[in-house]
Amino acid sequence: MKKGKTSPIQGFKTAKVIYGTVDSVEFKSVYLNIQTWVEPIKESENWTRVVLNLSRAIKHIVFDNLNKELFEDKFIVDLDLRSSGLSVGKKSFFNLEINFYLKGTENDFKSKVLKEELKTLASKILQEKICSYDYFDFYLRKNIKENNLMLQS
Repeated sequence: MKKGKTSPIQGFKTAKVIYGTVDSVEFKSVYLNIQTWVEPIKESENWTRVVLNLSRAIKHIVFDNLNKELFEDKFIVDLDLRSSGLSVGKKSFFNLEINFYLKGTENDFKSKVLKEELKTLASKILQEKICSYDYFDFYLRKNIKENNLMLQS
């Protein structure tokens, strides 16, 4: 019996954003998933520190913008970006998953309020921190496909 659900959130140019739950029957938590590709734009002696600072900054944005009427003030931020493979000119996969715990028991997965709140959080994360981060450029896809007209000429 499948109980989990996911739903995409549209409107982001540099990332794929979805939200979901692992149990829609007893709906107590929801996750927000942001996937993108990053390409370092400058060198760093310690990529591990750069990734940890990015993760910490994301946690601060979530904490500062969390709707305390809808969500508990505890959440889990899991940033998956392999610091060992980062180098200028090479794209790496970036996966961010944030788990939220809902307040109350009358919550609905298809609620417009929930979707808008998660879209606002994703927008804040992408605009305030990720896309303005000094070390990376962000892309929706690993390979940018050129226009067919350019290939034919």
